[in-house]
Amino acid sequence: MRFVDEAVIAVQAGNGGRGAVSFRREKFVPFGGPDGGDGGKGADIYLVGTEGINTLADFRYHRTFRAPNGTPGSSQDCTGAGGSDLEVPVPIGTVIVDVETEEQLGDVIGFGQRLLVVKGGKGGWGNTKFKSSTNRTPRKAMPGLPGEKRELRLELKVMADVGLLGLPNAGKSTLIRAVSAAKPKVADYPFTTLHPNLGVVAVGIHRSFVMADIPGLIEGAAEGAGLGIRFLKHLQRTRVLLHLIDIAPPDPEADPVQDARAITAELKKFSADLAKKERWLVLNKLDLLPAKEAEQRCKDIVRRLRWKGPVYRISALARQGTDALCRDVMKRLEELGFQPPDEE
Repeated sequence: MRFVDEAVIAVQAGNGGRGAVSFRREKFVPFGGPDGGDGGKGADIYLVGTEGINTLADFRYHRTFRAPNGTPGSSQDCTGAGGSDLEVPVPIGTVIVDVETEEQLGDVIGFGQRLLVVKGGKGGWGNTKFKSSTNRTPRKAMPGLPGEKRELRLELKVMADVGLLGLPNAGKSTLIRAVSAAKPKVADYPFTTLHPNLGVVAVGIHRSFVMADIPGLIEGAAEGAGLGIRFLKHLQRTRVLLHLIDIAPPDPEADPVQDARAITAELKKFSADLAKKERWLVLNKLDLLPAKEAEQRCKDIVRRLRWKGPVYRISALARQGTDALCRDVMKRLEELGFQPPDEE
């Protein structure tokens, strides 16, 4: 199924039912009176976090949702039945924004979480409500109020603890395949990954975290180069970023340091908060160079970048150094503890 991380839908809550105009007509009751009941309330619409949905693809075909109306009131002061609320399933990590006002209505971050997006209209009054000492036979009732309607933009931001960042072919997909059960496509050409992939990395008994493989970012992405910055929003929920660098790029003229600085610049263009996230340097593809040359190149990259944070040297393909990396990531996540997702 195609990965879709944005969709626009229209939602219409139910209208309230009309109030009734009715009078008592009972045998041996000399004086009747109004007994028209109120109309029922229109149904609300909720977006509900649902397990097993990983994309907004279903909303490409079903874009309009309308809740049922309330039923009219009836005689004997009977209130009409309210409409049954409509629940629309959405994947975990969905942000809901009102298209007209650009107001963020909420963020679905848990299974079973219900977010009210439009309210149903109230039912109209029956003629009983208009009875008074001067108007004993009111022939007036009110229509139900219309339900709210909105156009909503749904934005999916994957829920992951760790995000992989780097140029195309830096080895992000290979790493997530090596440490989890995820099977993203791997090939020897750039932009193999066209949508985010999630993998659960198990470190021990009841110790695991979610890793996200984000499509490669290149210089000029903010201006639309490559895949642009469309998928960078999926890194906003992560707590730790792993910046992968290929120490043996296929192009001999390529400079890993310059490429790393270019990616940092693109992060700042996209979001200052994202650029400030904790980032670890992961030097990948050690197996492509002799041990001494690989060691020297790693030292040179760290020195030129003036990197002050954690540095790891791995070969994702050979699974060299990946276990230690995952253990340290797990330990760091446990130190950070639970944090609510960004409201950015």
